Amino acid sequence: MQHKITREYEKKMSEISPFELKNILIELADESARKSTHIMLNAGRGNPNWISTVPREAFFLLGQFGLEECARSTEFSEGMVGIAGVPDKKRIASRFTQFLVKHAGSPGMALLKDTYDYLVNEKGIDENDLVHEWAEGVIGDQYPVPDRILKYTEVLVEDYLKQELCNNRPPKGRFDLFATEGGTAAMCYIFDSLQQNFLLNRGDKIVLFAPVFTPYIEIPEQARYLFDVTEIHACKMTHEGYHTWQYLEKDLDVLKDPAVKAAFLVNPSNPPSYGLTPELMQRIVDIVRHDNPNLMIITDDVYATYIPDFRSIMAELPENTLCVYSFSKYFGATGWRLAVIALHENNIYDRMIKELPAERQEQLKKRYSSLSLHPEKIRFIDRMVADSRQVALNHTAGLSLPQQTQMALFASFSLLDHENAYKKKMQQVIHDRLHTLWENTGFVLLDDPLRAGYYSEIDMLVWAKKFYGDGFVEYLQENYEPVDVVFRLAQETSLVLLNGGGFDAPEWSIRCSLANLKREDYVRIGQGIASILHSYAAKWKESLEK
Repeated sequence: MQHKITREYEKKMSEISPFELKNILIELADESARKSTHIMLNAGRGNPNWISTVPREAFFLLGQFGLEECARSTEFSEGMVGIAGVPDKKRIASRFTQFLVKHAGSPGMALLKDTYDYLVNEKGIDENDLVHEWAEGVIGDQYPVPDRILKYTEVLVEDYLKQELCNNRPPKGRFDLFATEGGTAAMCYIFDSLQQNFLLNRGDKIVLFAPVFTPYIEIPEQARYLFDVTEIHACKMTHEGYHTWQYLEKDLDVLKDPAVKAAFLVNPSNPPSYGLTPELMQRIVDIVRHDNPNLMIITDDVYATYIPDFRSIMAELPENTLCVYSFSKYFGATGWRLAVIALHENNIYDRMIKELPAERQEQLKKRYSSLSLHPEKIRFIDRMVADSRQVALNHTAGLSLPQQTQMALFASFSLLDHENAYKKKMQQVIHDRLHTLWENTGFVLLDDPLRAGYYSEIDMLVWAKKFYGDGFVEYLQENYEPVDVVFRLAQETSLVLLNGGGFDAPEWSIRCSLANLKREDYVRIGQGIASILHSYAAKWKESLEK
């Protein structure tokens, strides 16, 4: 498909989602690669190019056990081709331990044994209940029960979240979890249920912490919601003019207004990939406690594991926070669609529903009346489960059993990795790629312990000013559209990056994923970014001579 790239065309394209623009850039980069010796490199998407092996080995070994359990059924034994029964709970734990002995040394066996020991010995869980859940889970022969999340999957995942998102210092009490089909489904369910339960109504005021993953920008603009959106921008810079990708404390004061019903943030951020500073976190805590106690905070913490000693706002304000966590980016599992929504057992959402006006209380009783004789007692997190299936299909709600079983094994793998070997390696991989990229741009990358580095946001105007001064910056702004950078990268170097403006980042910034290409590929990407900047400068110098 041929595109005539004019400034007018670029201006129109800047209005669509960067994830849709990506498809056009891929076509251009593909075409460029065919005309040159380049290979097209796509650093636009955050799909990692690694997988976590041990939890998968454990899953497939568990699958063998599950099939053996099903084959024990006598009803389908003779003359039945390709048919078996379902797992029997009676003495299943004993058969499982014998299975582990039989498969000693097999890939995944150690994780299965250690997870079993952790739950039975440290958590006091009934061994037959546990193994039966696992056998049915890996086979997938039943509807999810409980529908919100399986009993022992929740135990493991809650412990994992307390370790990774609360830095092993969780608040008192329990987090209830809802297992969802990836973080994207979690987002949809949260927006829907907040509105269905009159916690967020059409036209209400909300705050977005920007830059931010584009759906958080686009969903509030839909006709169903039309929220009154205020954005807080990570515009803080050093005295030398470098981005810190943090927020000014005074800008957080917008949250003091009780009319602001909800705040949405991705932490660490996407695309800059930085965690909130402790000072900003404390500022938010103080505002909630003293000025806006009913502020609903929705935090998406998918990149948390890439910052050492990360601590989520869910650990500091558990009563106010809905936390979304996806397993996809850390374990190389985007295709598994695994995420959870976490909500503390004591929370403002349940309380605010009880405080709704009588007319709305009646509407909600009617909405959920098929689920209980006392629908007013249904908690918000369970309402989300029902809403995810239009309430009427609540009896078939829930994430599939095999997905939940793999999720549990991902969680236990990290819980039982006491040396943090996997985490350190993942952080090192991202760190090495990030530094390779920046070293080959010739730009300066500041040291920052709060940088996750899963993405890198490069503001071209910062480097235009650093290398060539304000006159060059003015020339760029007057003669080009901000998205021209990503178009030229695709056309001239066969590189696909996304425009930062689509994430409400600085318009002239570009977003590069550090997850989906080899380290050596970032040499070419860094050099390609630098070459585009310097080619603009060459044209600027020509214009000055003329």
